[in-house]
Amino acid sequence: MIHNSHSEPCTARKPIGPLPDGSRIHVVQLLATGTNGGAQESVVNTVLRMDLSRHDVRVISLSHGSTIKRLERLGVATEVIEDEEDSRAAAALADRLIALKTQVVHAHMFRAEVVAVLAADLVEARTGKRPLLISTVHSSRFRSAEDRELLEKITPRIDHLIAVSDAIVRKIVAESRDSTSISRIYNGVDLERFDKVISREAARKEIGVPDTALLAVSVGRLEPEKGHPTLIEAWPLVHHNFPEAQLLIVGEGSERDRLEGLAAAHLRSEICCESVAFLGRRDDIPTILAAADVVVMPSYREAQGIAIIEALAAERPVVASNVGGIPEMITDGENGILVPSHDPAALASAIDLIFKKPEIGAQLAATGHALVHAELCIDYMLRDIEAIYALAVGGNPALVPDRNGVRASDATN
Repeated sequence: MIHNSHSEPCTARKPIGPLPDGSRIHVVQLLATGTNGGAQESVVNTVLRMDLSRHDVRVISLSHGSTIKRLERLGVATEVIEDEEDSRAAAALADRLIALKTQVVHAHMFRAEVVAVLAADLVEARTGKRPLLISTVHSSRFRSAEDRELLEKITPRIDHLIAVSDAIVRKIVAESRDSTSISRIYNGVDLERFDKVISREAARKEIGVPDTALLAVSVGRLEPEKGHPTLIEAWPLVHHNFPEAQLLIVGEGSERDRLEGLAAAHLRSEICCESVAFLGRRDDIPTILAAADVVVMPSYREAQGIAIIEALAAERPVVASNVGGIPEMITDGENGILVPSHDPAALASAIDLIFKKPEIGAQLAATGHALVHAELCIDYMLRDIEAIYALAVGGNPALVPDRNGVRASDATN
């Protein structure tokens, strides 16, 4: 489980205010894609809770998508540079970085890293100044040999890498990218968004689930690494023991059609098939989680698992695969249940346990809820990220966490 220690309670931070000269740090958050996912959710959480008295923040994406539309609705300054050729996208980005007087570029995902480095090179060539370049590694996927060769070349031109888990730190080292500074900073969530915002009964009424149903929920992109086929294979085993059980699969992605076909073929009983619903992308995740009896994350790969943190924040028991950064969030039998990936029987057994013994689920959920409040508050994440941004204007390096998530300043307190 997480091994940080925070001396201060997780409460909303007071604005620091502008720099001594009255200016703010100009930050561009660069997304590789504007679609929905963990990296995009992290950016949304970041820009909505950053100290805007000290930071001028803009999101630039290399493609359109639902996250960009969401940010626009929320009033966040956004732009899209839609060019599939990296050098042209970098040239357009460099123009915007210069016009915006950007001091910090924070890239998210592989293509954003590549384009950000090329753009920073152009900015430096044209102005003699280079923005502080940061990249958060959100994915646990090991790149192809060709991509890894490119990453090794561009990494020395990146000032700082952020890993969202210890598992990602190990991946960065394995990919020979530890020539630059690394900070391990866990993603955090806005606790107020999930903390008992609606009762279970009211949530079920809102989404149309009977009070008598046992409800499992899985939230995540419908992509191969998320492991939904294992959940679909496990579901008939669960439904056999609990005919009143229902499963909601929340999210969009390239696998949706295949997964719906797999469900239709695998859940042969009409009653069983009707117990599974694909809801697509939803903005009411707190309400859906509030309605759940258990949240399931059957991933084959996972960097950290924002959906897990959200479930813990909503005080719901979690069943998840023992892969990637998930064991850093979940200790088996303490604040959730871990199962081997690709194992439908083990997954079904864990879900059955929560349905059969709700008092166990309640205890797991309470422990998980306490963990999120102690360690995974979004304000902890922002404190550490903003300490890195401050390096662009002579900030204190002792406030920046290292690859173990430890700040030098903590040792002196």
